[in-house]
Amino acid sequence: MNPYARFLENRDAPQVIAGTPQQLQSLIETLGKERTEQSPAPGKWSAREIVCHLADCEIVFAFRLRQALAEDHHMIQPFDQDKWASTYPKYDVQSALAVFRAVRDWNLAFIRSLTPEHLAKPVSHPERGEHTVGIIIETMAGHDINHVRQIEAIAGRSQAA
Repeated sequence: MNPYARFLENRDAPQVIAGTPQQLQSLIETLGKERTEQSPAPGKWSAREIVCHLADCEIVFAFRLRQALAEDHHMIQPFDQDKWASTYPKYDVQSALAVFRAVRDWNLAFIRSLTPEHLAKPVSHPERGEHTVGIIIETMAGHDINHVRQIEAIAGRSQAA
């Protein structure tokens, strides 16, 4: 099960994930340093924190994809995003964006090398059940869309204020 499938709709997952770094860069430039730090509401992440989260997730996706191909029926290890986010005050948005872009470029090269057999390889997620390497890639794309929309909403609210 891909909890982000509804965001992907009929879009091509590799195409979506290839465009995300530039979308993020553009949004961060539009927001500027001060507005990038502003939380849209109590308990909600700022644009900087969302980019930090995306950088962390890209590292996680890199491991998941490679481990899924290296092992038979790999069991994905979930993580607590809120506990990981406790370190985000230490990171600036440009560093997070640089990590995201570098690992995303590396992941895209990897994804583009995959065969249909690789994409169909089964994996398990303790919370989401059985799926495939292809579903991991679709999850990446839907996850990107979700968080880009959140930053777009922050930018929209910031411009209206």
